Amino acid sequence: MMQKSPHTKPTNLVQTIERVSMILEMVGQNPQGMSIRDLSTGLNLPKGTIHRILSSLSYFGYIRQDPETKIYFLGLKLMELSAQLSGQLDFRKVAEPVLKELAEKTKQTAHMVIMDRNEVVYVEKIETQQPAGGLKMASRVGSRNPVHSSAVGKVLLSYYSDDALEDFLREKGLPRRTANTITDPDAFRSHLQSVRSQGYAMDDEENEQGIRCLGAPIFDGKGRPVAAVSVSGPAFQMTRKYVQEVIKREVMEAAAEISRRLGFK
Repeated sequence: MMQKSPHTKPTNLVQTIERVSMILEMVGQNPQGMSIRDLSTGLNLPKGTIHRILSSLSYFGYIRQDPETKIYFLGLKLMELSAQLSGQLDFRKVAEPVLKELAEKTKQTAHMVIMDRNEVVYVEKIETQQPAGGLKMASRVGSRNPVHSSAVGKVLLSYYSDDALEDFLREKGLPRRTANTITDPDAFRSHLQSVRSQGYAMDDEENEQGIRCLGAPIFDGKGRPVAAVSVSGPAFQMTRKYVQEVIKREVMEAAAEISRRLGFK
């Protein structure tokens, strides 16, 4: 018998997604696999509907069919996604103590982000006791930010190939967020070259007026830039001099330590 999700059912649930979910769950709960007839009976759906969904899932690797028995099983794509999910969860666990230490040392907010669909997504945020007059960062875990105007975004974008960068510029452009946002494509390309060579990027009030940030890349065991770490704070505390003399060192050391813990040499 299928287990029901513990989450409240949304009012705008997409029917096809619901059916896909039910099919995957039912196939997964039957190690011997399931036929179209079994699924049709178990889910009270027409065989034609089941077949169309199974065909699409098979194409993308989420379902596989035994060519002789015609029985359906879960596809290996799900194993791949499971491994990726485990890696992401381990990733945060590995980084958390380093980010906490970074926040304590700098007395500012430490973030870790990943790139997703040409946007940065916050996957960890560590706040510390702000000095009197400090500003609370509006960021939150799961929220997204533009790439071109954030330190973490620019440092990850600096590792894009030329073609990928041009695709990004065509898709996202360089919309102005503040008076300091780099909006000229040539200037932005040149800026990314500097970011890549120096190993860090600074958001000099480019994404939000009054907020300054410095970010550095995190590499996995294969040398791929998989995330970025940063420290953000109010510009009157995070002066350019302080960022260059103190914050830069702390952020780069934290990024290097997380990378080392992920197997990067």
